[in-house]
Amino acid sequence: MRLSLPYQRRLAGETVEFHIDGNAAFTVAAALAAGMLGQAVAQHLRLPGIVLLLFIGFLLGPDVANVVQPGVLGDSLNQIVGFAVAVILFEGGMSLNLRRLRREERPIRQLVTVGALVSLATGACLVWLAKGWGWQRSLLFGTLVVVTGPTVVTPLLRRIRVKKTVSTILEAEGVLIDAIGAITAAVALEIVLQPSNGAAVLAGPSVFGRLAFGATCGLIGGGALSLILRYRNIIPEGLENPFTLAWAILVFQVANATIHETGIAAVTVAGFVVGNTRTHVGRELREFKEQLTVMLIGLLFVLLVADVRLAELLSLGWSGLFVAFGCVFLVRPLSVAAGTWGTEMTARERVFAGWIGPRGIVAAAVASLFGYELDRVGLEGGAELRALVFLVIAVTVLWSALTGPLAARLLGLKRGSNDGWAIVGGNALARTVGRLLVDDDQSVVLIDHDASNVRAIEDAELRAIHKNALEKPAMELAQLDTRVGAMAITGNEEVNYLVAQRGRHRSTELRFPVAITSWTRGITPEMVEELGGEILFGARAEVDAWAEKIERGYASVSWFELRGRTNGTVLTGATTRPGYLPLVHRRGNDASPVTSATSFRDGSQVAFLIDEQHSDAVTKALRQLGWTPLLSIR
Repeated sequence: MRLSLPYQRRLAGETVEFHIDGNAAFTVAAALAAGMLGQAVAQHLRLPGIVLLLFIGFLLGPDVANVVQPGVLGDSLNQIVGFAVAVILFEGGMSLNLRRLRREERPIRQLVTVGALVSLATGACLVWLAKGWGWQRSLLFGTLVVVTGPTVVTPLLRRIRVKKTVSTILEAEGVLIDAIGAITAAVALEIVLQPSNGAAVLAGPSVFGRLAFGATCGLIGGGALSLILRYRNIIPEGLENPFTLAWAILVFQVANATIHETGIAAVTVAGFVVGNTRTHVGRELREFKEQLTVMLIGLLFVLLVADVRLAELLSLGWSGLFVAFGCVFLVRPLSVAAGTWGTEMTARERVFAGWIGPRGIVAAAVASLFGYELDRVGLEGGAELRALVFLVIAVTVLWSALTGPLAARLLGLKRGSNDGWAIVGGNALARTVGRLLVDDDQSVVLIDHDASNVRAIEDAELRAIHKNALEKPAMELAQLDTRVGAMAITGNEEVNYLVAQRGRHRSTELRFPVAITSWTRGITPEMVEELGGEILFGARAEVDAWAEKIERGYASVSWFELRGRTNGTVLTGATTRPGYLPLVHRRGNDASPVTSATSFRDGSQVAFLIDEQHSDAVTKALRQLGWTPLLSIR
């Protein structure tokens, strides 16, 4: 039922009129609220948010409810889109980890260069053959289907739980290809609007020149911002996040004002620089940007989808659907095949990368801009071009969301359950346990909110998540549901207990060992057992004291093997244990942390953390219990 506006009702004897029709402020407010509602519902349904946002945008648009009316915004719509895209891509740049990029450098580089060229060429040829468009519109369409975008790819990969190598490549491609695709599209638009000025000859140099200029602006802007945020006294406490937001938008607009459409590259590089430098507000900044990005993605998709009319989509006919599915089955696979040729990616990884190619917010935003520009200069087909791009977005997103999990499972790329551990805590003791498990080929991620601990984790070449472990996003990033469990090794036993408590609320099947510092006070063994957790190290442990000993070089790890005994449980349940701490237990190929639930038998191997000052006494005591030092320390 279409809403008739304005709407009148009588209240307390007076006529109250709701001026909604043509109200720009109400359109933005409604789009914001609807976007957030859609993403909230999508999380409950375990769907990519964009799936519901596409439906909501159409439902609230002029063709149905007529609540969201993008037309009343006029030129302001492009300005809103620009500001929002700047923030979204700044956050995308911040999410890129330099170390992970270096490990997968070659496939990423080839996908955003060779793969992008193949996408452009095949996309343009496809629409030229299927729709009979002229070279101008075909070229524009080809540039628009180059981009994938992190706004869709990243949450989709998290939901699918694909292996880290593939997710790193696809997420990085999504962030970087947005900047490259947007600049390529801007150059293509200039060629279309000024075909007689030799623009085509200069297209290649123009793209590279704009990318270089945008990257330079981003390096300067991001470097300056990182320098400012490194020192606590420059920006007053509490103003760092809004200051960063304003700075990112400024970098975007300065670059755009200097050379058209270079702002996307500038803000992406600026985000990358800030995300990979040490500042005192790293975690808070990432959380703020993530929350803001979620809100802006909802706003943009609702506004931009509502701006596409149903008649425009229907006019595309079957040939439009042919083009959309051609992007799924032809354009994306060919671009990935070319872009990953000669790399270390396996055949299965390449097939999956070719299977997943949803287009996102940048494609939608630039398509809307192109439609506006073509209409402004009097060229036909702007609305049809925009409608076809949105159809491609809808088809590629739905295809990836509905078939991606099945494809990952069939190709053996889905991370299964019992895939290593999440460790809460970044102190030296936690890092030592993490290193022992990683050396045994287990997947381990350490979570800590302290920036210095996170740097120490990364320096130890372990994977780190810079977040508060008691907050939901931390465990989502750690992909807790794919792991054996989470162990808490902080110096605060109350925090350790809360980690286990909240973890048990999420899953009763996972394990949650926690370190406790007392046997009779505070968090007691009975409390941990009632919760369904386990006591880490089998007894109380002074986490901070052991961490300090490791830092100072006063403690080291040695492996011992139980020989001639069928029961070694004397290691656990002790109220005091001077001089040593059992960390990791290995039986055959199965390694796990030592807990109150661990039992030992002949052949069991344990990594002990031993106080160097009591090394001889500890070794003697362990020998008496049946433990023999191994010749090779692992």
